[in-house]
Amino acid sequence: MAANTLSTISLALRSPSYPSPAPRPTFVHFPTAKPTHRLTHFRPISAVSAPEKIEELGAQISSLTLEEAKTLVDYLQEKLGVSAASFAPVAVAGAAVAGADAGPAVVEEKTEFDVVIEDVPSASRISVIKAVRALTSLALKEAKELIEGLPKKFKEGVSKDEAEEAKKQLEEAGAKIAIV
Repeated sequence: MAANTLSTISLALRSPSYPSPAPRPTFVHFPTAKPTHRLTHFRPISAVSAPEKIEELGAQISSLTLEEAKTLVDYLQEKLGVSAASFAPVAVAGAAVAGADAGPAVVEEKTEFDVVIEDVPSASRISVIKAVRALTSLALKEAKELIEGLPKKFKEGVSKDEAEEAKKQLEEAGAKIAIV
């Protein structure tokens, strides 16, 4: 079948579970040909009204190729004696002035700490495993895996007091601990 000669496909639908008094087929038409007209230009609604001269100039600029636009930029920079780099120090200075009005910088105190097990001597492995199990809800196997392949984070995002308490207990068991 040629696409040019067939514009629609008809499909007959019948319901076998619900017999109708007069068995009439229902036809659904599906278009197969592509639409002949397409939207080639979508003009956005302008929030600012501009004079006709500006609109014409904008239309001409938007129809330029990339090479033509680059040539236009170079020409305007030479003609007006400006460059894009000349505006950068003004923007940085403006940001510095805005930042100076904010006052002295406030240093935030760290509230969350990580407890890192750095080393466990082989003589104190059993006592460190017991301390790890007491501080967490880990099973024996998980606690043993935690102290192998060090350094590893033991606890993450805990308060300073909790980190100090864990460090104290693990160091009493014989581990080398760091609070980060």
